[in-house]
Amino acid sequence: MNGDSTVNLVERIDRALDELRPFLRSDGGDITVLNVREDLVVEVELQGACAHCAQAAMTMRAGVEEAVRRVVPEVKEVIAVNMPTSSAG
Repeated sequence: MNGDSTVNLVERIDRALDELRPFLRSDGGDITVLNVREDLVVEVELQGACAHCAQAAMTMRAGVEEAVRRVVPEVKEVIAVNMPTSSAG
């Protein structure tokens, strides 16, 4: 993946996350894209209350990953690097 395609991918991922941000912020949290790996795994960081929420794993699977993959279907997985339950597969 070249630099331009990575930037375009991050922009598309960010747009997908923008749909979720109002809900995350209403609970005192947020999310940031940290990296898009060569294997098309997206690394994100949950912030604020979302980083420590008991429902964070469900938010990642049912909310974040689903929203990202709907807009950017080439993404293989979305993982939160600051969640102990996250794994690189």
